[in-house]
Amino acid sequence: MSEPGQQERRGAGGTAPDEAPGARDIWELLRELAPEVLGALVRRYGQFGACEDAVQEAMLEAVTSWPARGLPDSPKGWLLTVASRRLIDDVRSEHARRRREAAAAPPEQAQEPGSDRDDSLSLLFLCCHPALSGPSQLALTLRAVGGLSTAQIAAAFLVPEATMAQRISRAKQAIKANGARFELPGPAERPARLGIVLHVLYLIFNEGYTATTGASLTAPELSGEAIRLTRWLHRLLPQDPEITGLLALMLLTDARRAARTGPDGSLIPLGRQDRSRWDRERIAEAVALLAEVLPAGQVGPYQVQAAIAAVHDEAESMEATDWPQILGLYELLERLAPGPVVSLNRAVAVAMVSGPAAGLDLLHTLESDQRLAGHHRLHATRAHLLEMSGDHQAAVASYREAARRTTSLPEQRYLTGRAAQLAGGEKLCR
Repeated sequence: MSEPGQQERRGAGGTAPDEAPGARDIWELLRELAPEVLGALVRRYGQFGACEDAVQEAMLEAVTSWPARGLPDSPKGWLLTVASRRLIDDVRSEHARRRREAAAAPPEQAQEPGSDRDDSLSLLFLCCHPALSGPSQLALTLRAVGGLSTAQIAAAFLVPEATMAQRISRAKQAIKANGARFELPGPAERPARLGIVLHVLYLIFNEGYTATTGASLTAPELSGEAIRLTRWLHRLLPQDPEITGLLALMLLTDARRAARTGPDGSLIPLGRQDRSRWDRERIAEAVALLAEVLPAGQVGPYQVQAAIAAVHDEAESMEATDWPQILGLYELLERLAPGPVVSLNRAVAVAMVSGPAAGLDLLHTLESDQRLAGHHRLHATRAHLLEMSGDHQAAVASYREAARRTTSLPEQRYLTGRAAQLAGGEKLCR
């Protein structure tokens, strides 16, 4: 016979406190369950904004109660129940009980048959609705699908929490105002909508891998979350070649993370990285993913970018890199997804194959492109190729201009340091 209070402390049949997982494990579980719970609520009650707030409150209660009381038998059912109660309480407090509760099932139904239905994919499409701005899509995806708090998202993007809260609030209002429907897009619309979803995940990863502003080169929470969400999407749609390609691209790129910075956080460019510090397990996993999809022949931009990253990651050194193959892949990528950044990267590959003068000639054609003309990467690339060509004086000027334009402090320090090293070498030669 149980001691008094023991059953209550076991969380309705769940694990006992001394068996309960740690706070980190609970947080990871909650982030996995968040999109499923929110999707179920939105499908049942509508009102995306109110449902999302209710799920966040339920997650906070779980974080405080589960470590002491133990995991419930059905963590998802527990979250559904608590979030449903919060939602109905809010409805009552707004004096809309009769109108709203007619459509709202009682909280006890949260664990009824059918609660195992996974609406996560519909939720992801809703968060990446075309009516939302790019920043709103990013923020809402991280909050609703990723389960991150507003404070965490604000910290990752280096903006005040109040600013991020307003951004998320506007996104919810835009979804309501545009009458966005909680459902998977039809076959005709799905490819374009999936493209937006993948682009949002790609942007989240890029911001995490190389932060656009701030004192740190990376924001690991963002890139890690992008990989987690892309893995999850790959499990939902395992046959989609571009989802597989994007996951492979993220893994191949993130595999270099440990070698990208020095002990003081300074930037180390690809050519000077200690490749023994690259994550070989991630590289092997990504190459295996590519081996599954590339033979199918439905090649898309993310698969090509992943193939380029694989050539880099499998090379023993910068000198041993198969640059002709990389150049050929960039030429293919320009046909599939033309853009100034692709052309900028192709210029580097051209320089490695045909010499820096050929790469600089290609850069001249990009200077009139307003999407790139003021970007620090154009000046940094020009500086690198000028340095390769031996024109150190011009390279110094370009490095300094690139440093002036970047908002990333580690990049700024690297570019400024490179300019100083070259300028010092020039003086010695004189």
